[in-house]
Amino acid sequence: MFGVYEQEVLRKILRQAADFSGVELLTYVVMGNHFHVLVRVSEAARNVADSELLRRYKVLYPKPTKYQAADIAAVEQILSDNGEDASQLRAKLTARMGHISEFMRTVKQRFSIWYNKSHQRYGPLWCDRFRSAIVENDPVVLKTVAAYIDLNPVRAGLVEDPKDYRFCGYAEALGGDALMQQGLQSLVGKLAMKQVLADYRMLLFGKGARPKSDGSGVRMTEEASTRVMENQGALAGHIVLRQRIRYFSEGMAIGTSLFVNELIQEWSPQIGDRRKRRPMAMKTFGRLTSFKRLNGST
Repeated sequence: MFGVYEQEVLRKILRQAADFSGVELLTYVVMGNHFHVLVRVSEAARNVADSELLRRYKVLYPKPTKYQAADIAAVEQILSDNGEDASQLRAKLTARMGHISEFMRTVKQRFSIWYNKSHQRYGPLWCDRFRSAIVENDPVVLKTVAAYIDLNPVRAGLVEDPKDYRFCGYAEALGGDALMQQGLQSLVGKLAMKQVLADYRMLLFGKGARPKSDGSGVRMTEEASTRVMENQGALAGHIVLRQRIRYFSEGMAIGTSLFVNELIQEWSPQIGDRRKRRPMAMKTFGRLTSFKRLNGST
């Protein structure tokens, strides 16, 4: 079973792999021993300039080792030379993009390597090949599939409301994460984010929450469903704030940019961080910034 730390690493790898592969991550959920994702794949993901190709390659190595940094530099030089090696490299990298199987292989392989190394184990981590389904590019179909994914923790009895499950697209969007908000907008429509979240919540507690005829499936209390419908899916301000505050503890330090910058100067040498850090602005929280990047920070 994956713990919170393992789930967080898998969440990050999902996002990195999606960025590298050029697939649009619409929503996801990471459970205790598996995960679900809804992505939109496009052939256009393979038609990229060398600058974008290099950027995507670097995404896979956010904290490169000395060897990885040398490899990135070699890739950059090959592309810059624009010879036969460059053509072969482009073909090799673009073959991994805009392709669901390659996206999933990247996710599973990278997480397996990290997990085995972190837990001093060997051998395969995933029992079976991933299962996939082609989803019609229809708004109703896509929203229904997305709701099924985001309701997994409710179905498993882990929470009563998907907003309270940290590792799902809906909760992240509610928490201010730009990527997951963009995914919801692709599903619901190019509306104001407040309306997008309200409309999607109506779906979660309405159509998406109905139990199956045999009594199985998602069950939400009558009181909760009624309250959601009466409020047209809108959440009270203090509840939205609580959803975002739960991520604060990961920031190491929260405050004005001046305060956080002073701590950056003090802490960076101690933790061996050679990157040029800056205070990370916390969206929707005015002047607040954080030491580490949080969901919804820039």
